[in-house]
Amino acid sequence: MAGSTTAERGERQQESSGPPPVRRLKPPELRTIIIFAVALVLLGAGSVWLLYGSNWLRVERVAVSGTRVLTPAQVREAADVPVGSPLISVDTDAIEARLRRKLPRIDAVDAVRSWPHGIGLKVTERTPVLLVQKGRNFVEVDDEGVRFATVSQAPKGVPALELTLSQPDSRAASLRRFGEDRLVREAVRVAGAVPAAVARDTRAVKVRSYDDISLELIDGRTVAWGSGEQGAAKSRTLTALMKAAPGARHFDVSVPTAPASSGS
Repeated sequence: MAGSTTAERGERQQESSGPPPVRRLKPPELRTIIIFAVALVLLGAGSVWLLYGSNWLRVERVAVSGTRVLTPAQVREAADVPVGSPLISVDTDAIEARLRRKLPRIDAVDAVRSWPHGIGLKVTERTPVLLVQKGRNFVEVDDEGVRFATVSQAPKGVPALELTLSQPDSRAASLRRFGEDRLVREAVRVAGAVPAAVARDTRAVKVRSYDDISLELIDGRTVAWGSGEQGAAKSRTLTALMKAAPGARHFDVSVPTAPASSGS
C-alpha cells in the first residue's frame, strides 16, 4: 500500500493543529482608569482657573488703530472695555455694537482679543462725500447717504449739497414722491459718478428734483446732470465734451447720447 503524499500529510497536520489562538488584550486596570480620570479633571479645572481666575490672562490694555478724525481716546471711552476682567469673558460683539451706536462716524469696527492681555479695536471711519450746511455748521454725508456727523468747519475738497428748487410746487411734489432722504441719496450717487477731474473742482451738487441735478464748479462752470441714472455713460460723455469745448461754461449731459455745451 502506497504511503500518503506530501500534500495529504500537510492537510492532516493543519487539521490537527487547528486555527491559531486569538490573543486577547487585557482590560486596563481600575487604578489606571482612576488616574486618567483624575488627570482630566485637574487639567480642566486648571484651564478654567487660568482663563477666569488667574491674573495672567486679564485685560490690561486697549489698542486702537485706523482712526483719522476720531482720537484713540474717544474710541476707548466709547468702547468701555472692562479693563481688569478675564480676557476670555470680554464680549467683543457688544463692544463693536456700542462703538457704532455711540460714534456714528464709525462705519465698521473689528474688536479682537490680543493674548495675553489686550483688546484690539480696528476702526474704519466714514468718509464725507457731500456737506449739508446747517446754520453755521456742516452735516457730513457719506457715500451711502448717511448723515453721520456735524462739524463746525467744512472739510476741504468736499462739495456742498443744496436742495434748491426754483419752483416751490415742484419741490414739494418731488419731496412727496421721493422723500428728502431719497433725493440726498441721488445726489450722492451723482457725486460718485462724476469724473475725478471734475469732482476735484465741484463746489456744489444742486438738487431741484429727482431728475434735475446739476453741478456747480469752483470756477463758475455748470453741468446739467439730470437724474442719477446712467452715471457711467454721463461721466464718459462729460469728459469728452469738456475736451471738445474747453472754453464752454455750461455743459448738459442729462441725455448722454445728445450732450450739449454753451457759453464761453
